[in-house]
Amino acid sequence: MTAEGSDWLKDYFTLKNVGRGRFQLEAARWMNTGFSTLHSRLRLSASHRRQIMKPNSQALKDRFSHDTEREFGGTLGFHALCISSLVLMLLLGLGAPLGYLFELLLPMAVCAIAVSFLLSVYLYIRSFWVPSYALALGGNTGNPLYDFFIGRELNPRVGNFDLKYFCELRPGLIGWVVINFGMLMKEVELRGSPSLAMILVNSFQLVYVADALWNEEAVLTTMDIVHDGFGFMLVFGDLAWVPFTYSLQAAFLVLHPQVLSLLGAAAIVALNELETIATATGKRLLVSGWWGLVRHPNYLGDLFMALAWSLPCGFSHLLPYFYVIYFTVLLIHREARDERQCRAKYGLAWDTYCRRVPYRIFPYIY
Repeated sequence: MTAEGSDWLKDYFTLKNVGRGRFQLEAARWMNTGFSTLHSRLRLSASHRRQIMKPNSQALKDRFSHDTEREFGGTLGFHALCISSLVLMLLLGLGAPLGYLFELLLPMAVCAIAVSFLLSVYLYIRSFWVPSYALALGGNTGNPLYDFFIGRELNPRVGNFDLKYFCELRPGLIGWVVINFGMLMKEVELRGSPSLAMILVNSFQLVYVADALWNEEAVLTTMDIVHDGFGFMLVFGDLAWVPFTYSLQAAFLVLHPQVLSLLGAAAIVALNELETIATATGKRLLVSGWWGLVRHPNYLGDLFMALAWSLPCGFSHLLPYFYVIYFTVLLIHREARDERQCRAKYGLAWDTYCRRVPYRIFPYIY
C-alpha cells in the first residue's frame, strides 16, 4: 500500500500528517509489547518451579489458613528482555525510526496512566468477589479511595496468570530499556553518534534491568508481593512511573548533551560498581562488613548506583537528579516499614541487633 493510498488508515488511527515510517514505528512498538507479554504469559504456565507463600499475616493466625500456590519460571522476565532486544535490533535493521520514541514520550505516558487506572478499577471491582483470605490486610479499611489506591486483593490472578507478579518488574523495566534505547537513537539522529554519557546511562541501566529480571523470583519475598495489595499505587508505579521516570537521564541527554572525559567516565563506572559491595555478603556476615556498618547496605548501594546514573548528565540542571532524590525518600520510607516489621517479627533479638548496628542506611548519619 502506498502512502498516498492509505488515507483511510491514517484517519482510522488519527495519525493525520504522520509519515509511513512513524506509523510503522507505532505498529512495531505495540507488536514488541505484545510479543513480550505473550511470551511471558505462555511460559508462565509451562514447566516451572513452585514456591508456597502465605497470602497475608492474618492467614497465619487462622487455623484454616489458605496457601496461595505461586507458579513461576525462574528467568522468564530475562527471556522477555532478550526477545524485546532482538525485536529492537530487527526494527533497527529494517530502518525503523526508533528515535521517534522521543517525540512519543508524552502520549505514551498518558496512555500508560490511562491503562493503569483502568486496570486498577478492574482489580478493585473484582476484589469483592474473591475469598476473604485472598485480601490484603492494609487495603481493606472500608475507605473506598484508600482501598482503591492500596489495593484490596493481595495477589489477583486470572486463571494461572498472576497479574501482580507479572506487572511487578517486566512491563516497567523492559519499557525503561526500550525508551532508553530510543533516546540513544534520537541522539544518533541529531548528532551522528551517541555520546559517552548516553552510552554510560544506557549501559548502567541495562545491566541493572538484566540483573533484576534474571533474579526475578527474588521479588516473591518483597513487601510488594507479600504484604501490599495490588491497587493503583503499584499498578501505576509498575506500568507508568518506572518506565517514564527512570528514563529521565537518557531523555535529558537528548536535549542537553554532555562532554564527558574518559577519566570522569572511569570514576562514574567505579561508583556504579559500589552497588555490588552491598549485596555480596550472606547471612553469616549479618553483623560484619557492610552489614555491620549499616542495617540496610543494599539501600546504600542502590543510592550509589542511582547517583552514578545521574552524574553523566552533569550539574547544569536538577532534573537528572530527580531519581536520586525520589529514591532517597522512597528508601527511607521503606526502611521505616522494614524496621517495624522486623521488630514485630524478631522482638528482643532485633533490639540487640540495632544496638550493635545503630545506623540504618547512611554510616554515621542515619
